[in-house]
Amino acid sequence: MSAPSDPGIAAAPPQGERVACEHADRCGGCPIIGLSYSEQLALKRGRVVQSLSRYPSLELVYTDAVAPAEPIVGYRSRAKLIVAPGGKIGLFAKGGGHDVVDIPRCRVVSPAIARVVADLRARVSGAEATGGVLAPIDASGSGGLRALDVREVRSGDTSHVLVTFVIDRARAAEIPALRDAAEALMRDRPEVVGVAVNLHDGRGPQILGGETVALSGVSSAPDRIGPTSQFATFGSFVQAHRGQAERVQAMLVDALGVARPPNRRLRVLDLYGGSGAIALALAAAGARVTLVESFAPAASQARVAARSQDLDVDVECGDAAGVLRRLAVGHEEYDAAVLNPPRRGTSPATREWLSRLAPPTVAYVSCDPETLARDLDHFARLGYAATSLRPLDMIPLTDEVETVAVIRRGGAPTPPVVYEDAEILIVEKAPHEPTTPQGEYSSSLLTRARRIPGAELCVPVNKLDVGTSGLVVLARSPASVARWQAVFSAESTRDIYVAAVRGVTPAKGTVARDLRDGGKVLAARTRYRRLVVAAGHSVLRVVPDRARTHQIRRHLAAIGHPVLGDDRYGHMQTNRHFEEKNTLDRTFLHCVRLEISHPTTGARHVVESALPGDLRAVLERTGGPGTLRFLDHKNALGAVRASSIPPGVCEAGEVDGRPDPLDIDAGSPTMRPEPTDDDDILPEREV
Repeated sequence: MSAPSDPGIAAAPPQGERVACEHADRCGGCPIIGLSYSEQLALKRGRVVQSLSRYPSLELVYTDAVAPAEPIVGYRSRAKLIVAPGGKIGLFAKGGGHDVVDIPRCRVVSPAIARVVADLRARVSGAEATGGVLAPIDASGSGGLRALDVREVRSGDTSHVLVTFVIDRARAAEIPALRDAAEALMRDRPEVVGVAVNLHDGRGPQILGGETVALSGVSSAPDRIGPTSQFATFGSFVQAHRGQAERVQAMLVDALGVARPPNRRLRVLDLYGGSGAIALALAAAGARVTLVESFAPAASQARVAARSQDLDVDVECGDAAGVLRRLAVGHEEYDAAVLNPPRRGTSPATREWLSRLAPPTVAYVSCDPETLARDLDHFARLGYAATSLRPLDMIPLTDEVETVAVIRRGGAPTPPVVYEDAEILIVEKAPHEPTTPQGEYSSSLLTRARRIPGAELCVPVNKLDVGTSGLVVLARSPASVARWQAVFSAESTRDIYVAAVRGVTPAKGTVARDLRDGGKVLAARTRYRRLVVAAGHSVLRVVPDRARTHQIRRHLAAIGHPVLGDDRYGHMQTNRHFEEKNTLDRTFLHCVRLEISHPTTGARHVVESALPGDLRAVLERTGGPGTLRFLDHKNALGAVRASSIPPGVCEAGEVDGRPDPLDIDAGSPTMRPEPTDDDDILPEREV
């Protein structure tokens, strides 16, 4: 195959153009198997580039060619497989639903796993015919086996296998019989060195439940990747491709300069460290490593592996944000840090406290380009600029892509200015930062804005909550703040928001509800219009008539449609789902437009701020590209622009002298939920 002409696409390895598989038409496990390998690499790089393109702060970051895998078949060192009636052991079919495709002779699992699964397939079929303990669960409730988790471990050139049976927790009484089945499997398949059972409560979508019990053989086994061995146990995470995992380790050693320190060993912090694969490799290269992992069994395995190989790894079991806070408050110093979070990315608190710990270099290992781009955008505001992005093909024949990003500490940028004159600036506030300084945050919008030439004394006229993004007006001089605040109380002023809320709202409405604030009961009214429904939830255009604290969030929660991602007034389970599945790590609320009359000139100003990249990514995941196209066509998501209209030419409900097609009329149906005592909030407190 000839090398591609695009320098961003790596040449395909010698396996050939395409991989043939008898299950490709139905199995959902390898969705891009029909593409040539060079096309697969181009698609994966395109995912990374597209994710970065949503964020202006990342527009100059170059994405390297995707590092190809070798081999691209027979590579998977772990397989989580569904068990279904008819002796099926496989994956769900394409197109959704719960139809399981049996996949004997799967092209991507390692040979050792393939042999063990073939044996288990025969045992499951036999148990189904005789009512044995390994019979698959069916619609009538008979049988108990739900799934299998099969993990390959290597010591030198020898492969061994750990097997986990996943059963309903209600069948826990069958554990003695499962132990007999485990011992029989180990007698017949000597490569199986340990068998366990995992108890699933049947409610969660994950394959594995929360409790695992060893049945026979070892409870953990050494697994060598690169220069070191970690201890694998039942259900523990491992990178799918052993060779690519070793490449990631080498990339990190090189990027952090671990092997070539000037006069001393580098001190490295490894966050989301798992069972220690990265920490052990860095320590073997000469670093002093502190590993942080919240899952106690994995942390314990990392500690054992480090001691057995005499490597300088200190293990802490705890939440990444909590450990970082303690280290930062204690003024600990690190030369570098590594982040290797799950698919949902890092938490805002983790990013905040890592920036306060201030290691000069951070390497971020990501398996999701969208959460990576979201987090890099936040890191940029915290003073960490991305210097390189190196994607790898960790899971060939799928559209998944691993990326190693290196970011280095520098200066935080000033906020984008949408409009300015002699009296004010209108800037764009990002999420995860307060409008004015707060002790738990390292910076604020005001701190960054005061670095703008001519804005050294600026003061905010309006404020947005920490999790809300959008337009904020700054008076250049404190003396003019009161006059501009009066502008926001005028009936002609409108601040317009885009919000996504739980459930399907009426097409339009008005919420009239008094709000308690600072011991006072204040009148408040919020109008909204539903723009679109995406994945069973509503995207709204919202206009608060008065600027009360948390008005939009409190009013929408009062009518049973809280803002998605709102950790104070929102729905906890829905918020968790949107964080895990749709990358939402803050309140889905953005001030998209301000319409104000200038108190000096009398001119009408209409200023807009485009919906940020993180919220656009959420809409694309939930509603698909069509939702974004529809909302963009309706001019509902804003654009970075400002226009000025002479006095008397443009009225409220018009844009540039023309009727606004998305205006919210005053005749919307009114809901009047009563205020409640538990709605009280602390005055001057932003959340």
